[in-house]
Amino acid sequence: MVKDELRRQHIELPSWAFGNSGTRFKVFAQRGVPRDPYEKVADAAQVHRYTGVAPTVALHIPWDRVADYGDLAGHARELGVGIGAINSNVFQDDDYKLGSVTNPDPGVRRKATDHLLECVDIMDQTGSDTLKLWFSDGTNYPGQDDIRARQDRLAESLAEVYERLGEGQRFLLEYKLFEPAFYMTDLPDWGTAYAHCVKLGPRAQVVVDTGHHAPGTNIEFIVAFLLREGKLGGFDFNSRFYADDDLMVGAADPFQLFRIMFEVVRGGGYTEDVAFMLDQCHNIEPKIAGQIRSVMNVQEATAKALLVDRDALAIAQREGDVLGANAVFMDAYNTDVRPLLAELREEMGLAPDPMAAYAGSGYFDKVVEERVGGSQAGWGA
Repeated sequence: MVKDELRRQHIELPSWAFGNSGTRFKVFAQRGVPRDPYEKVADAAQVHRYTGVAPTVALHIPWDRVADYGDLAGHARELGVGIGAINSNVFQDDDYKLGSVTNPDPGVRRKATDHLLECVDIMDQTGSDTLKLWFSDGTNYPGQDDIRARQDRLAESLAEVYERLGEGQRFLLEYKLFEPAFYMTDLPDWGTAYAHCVKLGPRAQVVVDTGHHAPGTNIEFIVAFLLREGKLGGFDFNSRFYADDDLMVGAADPFQLFRIMFEVVRGGGYTEDVAFMLDQCHNIEPKIAGQIRSVMNVQEATAKALLVDRDALAIAQREGDVLGANAVFMDAYNTDVRPLLAELREEMGLAPDPMAAYAGSGYFDKVVEERVGGSQAGWGA
């Protein structure tokens, strides 16, 4: 049964993970980095080729803007993958210095909302069913703007986008504790996002970015609550040591990832209705290999979550057996699931070790040789 559940896992890749990235001090260039969205999709297809569970790649607009989105979608299909969520960008334009959809200037708000509507148009052209919204909007100083008015402006824009969604489409609303706004962020937490989504209706759901919380936040509680309310739309998986570090998922706290995946399984969220997306930047490690490792980390955490003896756990919980319940939980977490996953991959016609298979494929050397000239993709391109 565990193998059957793992076989149908779907982990979405971010196109931006294959471009150059870095910190606010320096963006680091690497050899063989894609120069356009077509090459990003080709690299994403390599991750799916060796893991078997990463069949879609999310786009970021305007970073992934092309003349013909239908052609890009066809290119993806030819490579054995598809286009996933469309991510909007209303944070990299000078006009958005004081906010996008919450900006006091109605002209800027109109520009930002029009971009969100453009992203829905791109969904129509690519066959995507998910729009992901994140806003850097907020203020840096007390009194800088009217906090309540900004919430009104946000609600107005979200309502317009919601009404534009087509049949079978939804949007996921992302939140972030801080950065780049430091005094007050307009969408700082899951409760604010949840409140807006409840008011809008069933096609508006919350996305949980695992790096967007205050230290010590119990993310698995948030997951359990949103699942209970039918409002968990997906994840942006990454790892953090301090803030929004965007490190490889499971790198900082693999036990937390296991706890999150247990709540997903227990709450009925291990379905196609909850999007499991990566949102990471590979600043110093190779891009494709970093994505493969990230997918494997999610697979391992999921396998352990599926191995929890929920009957034994329920009995211990009912009897108030604190140590017994914890032991059931820890037994699953401490299980080495790597042999199980290697066996599963072989049954799926894949190499048991995706990292080794990719390293021996020669793909990296091939693209380094071919991708000469032009500008490498990166933040903002």
